[in-house]
Amino acid sequence: MDTEALQTAIASTRAGLANVRPDQYDAATPCASWTVRDLVNHIVSGVHFFAAAAATGRPPTPVDGTGTGTGAVIDYTHGDVLAAYDEGAAAAVAAFSAPGAMEKMIELPFATMPGAAFIGLAATDQFAHGWDLARATGQGTGLASDLADRLLDNARHTVPDTLRGDDGRAPFGPVQPPGPDASPADRLAAFLGRHV
Repeated sequence: MDTEALQTAIASTRAGLANVRPDQYDAATPCASWTVRDLVNHIVSGVHFFAAAAATGRPPTPVDGTGTGTGAVIDYTHGDVLAAYDEGAAAAVAAFSAPGAMEKMIELPFATMPGAAFIGLAATDQFAHGWDLARATGQGTGLASDLADRLLDNARHTVPDTLRGDDGRAPFGPVQPPGPDASPADRLAAFLGRHV
């Protein structure tokens, strides 16, 4: 993966964030343990998490409201969500664009990996949760087909069955059938455990 993939994932997810209404914050999402508010906070804190980890080689220590260790405990839905997202996204792209960023080893709670692998994780996280947000708020899920195909190919090589399990207990659910008319983004979501 590269910064172009991350930028495309961010742009796709930002478009979804821009269309979320405050009256949707308490709605359910494809991640059964999260509401739309939880998901928005995870997405926004996620770009800040990726920026900090890519820049320093270590993630920030506080956890967000979703308990996933992606950043400070902040409810971004009480402020300007898009401004907070844009700030974190710009910092993430800058950190991954810095000289040596792809070779730098990133020490995460669950693994140590080079920046070149970490940017794939960042792009997949942002894109997949953008899909979750679109699905939860009635937006279209036919997102960035070329990127979805790339992320799916990458995920097939990097997501082992040991990371699959029940919602809230494992990062990914069991692979789901995507259906014959599924978009590339829907097929990625199904591979990552979402019901499409």
